[in-house]
Amino acid sequence: MNAVSYRTALRLRPAACATLLAIALSGCMIPAKLQHPVLRDDVPLAGLQAPTRAGWPDADWWRVYRDPQLDELIALAMKQSPDLAQAHARVQTAEQSVRVAAAQQGLTINGSAQLTRQRMSDHGLIPPSLLGFNWYNQADLAVQLEYDFDWWGKKRKSIEAALDQAHAAEAQHSAAALTLQNAVADTYFGWLADESRLTLARQSVAVQARLLQIAQLRVHQGVDLPDTVQQAQAQLAATQQAQVTLEGSVQLRKVVLAALANVSPSELPALTPHALPDVEGALPDDVRLDLIARRPDIAASRWQIEAALKQVDVARAEYFPDVSINAMAGLSSTNQGSPSIPGLMTGSKGDLGNLFTAGSRVFGITPAVHLPIFQGGRLKANYGASRAQLDASIAQYDVSVTNAARDVGTQAVTAQQIAARRVKQQTQINANQALLASARARQARGTQDARQSLAAEAQLLQQRDQAVSLRAQALSTDLALIKALGGGYRSDIDAAAAPNSSSTASTSNSAGAPDHERL
Repeated sequence: MNAVSYRTALRLRPAACATLLAIALSGCMIPAKLQHPVLRDDVPLAGLQAPTRAGWPDADWWRVYRDPQLDELIALAMKQSPDLAQAHARVQTAEQSVRVAAAQQGLTINGSAQLTRQRMSDHGLIPPSLLGFNWYNQADLAVQLEYDFDWWGKKRKSIEAALDQAHAAEAQHSAAALTLQNAVADTYFGWLADESRLTLARQSVAVQARLLQIAQLRVHQGVDLPDTVQQAQAQLAATQQAQVTLEGSVQLRKVVLAALANVSPSELPALTPHALPDVEGALPDDVRLDLIARRPDIAASRWQIEAALKQVDVARAEYFPDVSINAMAGLSSTNQGSPSIPGLMTGSKGDLGNLFTAGSRVFGITPAVHLPIFQGGRLKANYGASRAQLDASIAQYDVSVTNAARDVGTQAVTAQQIAARRVKQQTQINANQALLASARARQARGTQDARQSLAAEAQLLQQRDQAVSLRAQALSTDLALIKALGGGYRSDIDAAAAPNSSSTASTSNSAGAPDHERL
């Protein structure tokens, strides 16, 4: 070892000893490193009896209804929705936070240049009379380099936490998109149902108007009492009221569609009424195990846990000393100056012409150790706050899993109930169709007048109206079930999370299981 390296070792030895001493003294107060929390990897749906199907909803799940009008409306809403734009802005903000965290790691290089011209006081510590001048010039050119050794992973964990927050924002963006798509589809199908019911209501008004005419004719001829006309008028008014209500609902749903698409009602594409599509209303056979990876809100909660865990590591790293190294290289010159500014750089005795000479070179290197000896409880409070945030994130994850189970279970049971009601409703429709056919046959034979056939037709129209309402309810429940199943979302958190994290999704081997199996 040469003399220079030996002197350097003597200078660095106290710093190394101080670092080891600080670590030894603070070892008793440094919190233990946290392990990844054990999280539930399935949804509490055991015991739920529901029909099953082979697959999950696709990413573009609404195309299963084969309705070009719905496709156009959802495309318009996805393009112009302010809610989706707001969610996208949150994703961009999180991505910029990652860049900010990454920029704080690694080597920092700064340049500086300074030129000072100053007059010395005649009554200062060193009188100018002794120096022989009142003015002097100071010039400095330098490049500073700084590198912080992230031995404890504080900056690395900060970057990872920012990345996890960005993933959470992306999952929340997917949740916002799913909510928007579901709202558009539900409103659109509600509009179709109202249009179908409005057609039936207009037919019912025509039937009740015909019954009123017959009642007025019979009263006029003295066959029936005047109360018959009053009853027919009341029934006609009730039917007309239902028609007006449906007409208003049709217009209101168009306004809602326009608001979801962020356009005026006149800018909506032309919509043609048609029959409602059929629904499936079944659950995937692996829903209990795979739902956690399919729900964007659960995925966002998982990413929040990952980010909170990294922040705990950052707060723990604050207990350890920071080790950095600073280096500087540049030029510096202080010269006697004259009062004349134009002569500043002329090469005379009072100028700064020797700034760029070899003698003006300056160099410096400064290893530094920052020891957290006494912080007034700041480190402990910061660590406690990060632990509390982690606990809150875990609690939010549990709430999301519970809500997912509630949503799926509620919609699955509701779908079954509506399906059973639709079967009974169809039985009533078939019976009323038979009654109407019998009444019309008797009217054709002249054994009774038109009142019985008109009454049977009015009853059949009412049953068909209820059937449309039930079909709309079944479709709305199917949409809610698709949303509860995540709408085609698939989380990639297992691939990106820490290796010691618990699995969030599994693949079931029960494909092809019969309907009504235990989930």
